[in-house]
Amino acid sequence: MRRWLVGGMLMAFGLLSAAQVVEITFWTAPNPSQEVFWRQMAEAYMAINPNVKIVVSPMPEVPTSEAGILAAIAARTPPTASENIFIGFGEQLARSKAIVPWNTLPGWDNLVQNRAMNQTIEGWKFADGNYYIIPLYVNAMLIGWRLDILRELGYSQPPRTYSEVLAVGEVVKAKYPGKFVWLRSELEVPTWWQRWFDFFVFYYAASQGKALITGREITADDQAAIGVLQFFKTLRDRKFLITEPLATGFELGRTVMTVLGPWTFPWWRENYPELVYGQTFVVTPPPVPDAYPAEKPVFTFADAKGVVLYAQATPAQRQAMWEFIQWVFSNPAHDLKWIEITGMLPARDDVGTNALFTSYIQEKEPALLPYAQNIPYALPPFAHPEFVEIQELMGLECIYPVLVGELTPARGWDAWKRAIRPLLVK
Repeated sequence: MRRWLVGGMLMAFGLLSAAQVVEITFWTAPNPSQEVFWRQMAEAYMAINPNVKIVVSPMPEVPTSEAGILAAIAARTPPTASENIFIGFGEQLARSKAIVPWNTLPGWDNLVQNRAMNQTIEGWKFADGNYYIIPLYVNAMLIGWRLDILRELGYSQPPRTYSEVLAVGEVVKAKYPGKFVWLRSELEVPTWWQRWFDFFVFYYAASQGKALITGREITADDQAAIGVLQFFKTLRDRKFLITEPLATGFELGRTVMTVLGPWTFPWWRENYPELVYGQTFVVTPPPVPDAYPAEKPVFTFADAKGVVLYAQATPAQRQAMWEFIQWVFSNPAHDLKWIEITGMLPARDDVGTNALFTSYIQEKEPALLPYAQNIPYALPPFAHPEFVEIQELMGLECIYPVLVGELTPARGWDAWKRAIRPLLVK
């Protein structure tokens, strides 16, 4: 029945005769586990849909995957669809009309419902109201705490607010002068993507998820942003923050806090088996300003990427790819397979509540459960084609000058906004 349905739909659209096979291409991230997942999906789909041939291959990554995609578009040789697209690059592709809005295709609302991503998808809405990216995975960035050290200091649970973090810092320094609250040497470098793992994490938490930039306008919560900068500066001024290069300060117990992605846990199992979830470390949402209501959810940054459909595909290829994508994302068992193969969490609202996922996570990697529970509150970066320079300027004009005392947090924030306004109108 399913075989007839797909082929019948294509023939009904006048796109495919009974004797024809439509070939579509899908580029995966240059990551072996992700390629394995998509090859398995393609093989299973083709087994029940012989009128479709899916060619899966990793995207070029020299000098970057984004450059490889742009080169393919320029040469008129892009794939039909690809994953590994974050929202900033997606905006660049959307403005050049290189990708198709998924929500303009029939069945979009059903897909959102079937994949249980009504809340998660809202963070992926572009300024024109369209959804050009189907989020594939969401790595919520959470805070790891050395629970064993906190217990030594008399704390039964990690701090929740800025003042509580600073109070912990006082106790740390009093008992262990050589230890720190946080290690973050990258705060002093302007590398654009590093802002995802420091400022964005704390800003989304402080602002209840308020967008920094919407379209061509700065829409940030100024008070929340200045508060984050003041928090960073206070940590540094009191010597609770170390910005010297040190790769494994948290793992070696020199710091009690770190911004932590879920990809860390397999590496820890091999190299630091003494780090055991619930015993030597725990994971929480980011600290928030003192006045933040305790009953409200805390937002954070999402290291997240998704799937796009390229405009150069033929109508038959678009339709065939859309049918394949709906098939992949409408079955929760496929998202469970994604977790099993890649170790990353799918972009679904129910990963932290659906027993299909939680039972697997609790058995295989219980430290992932907080990440699953925070997916609905994990937001991608802003969507703007000048994302690289905008985020570099955040480091150059704002964060570093504030940390070293050249500018107050308020002046540093204003300096960044002035610097990026000419870029926003491009």
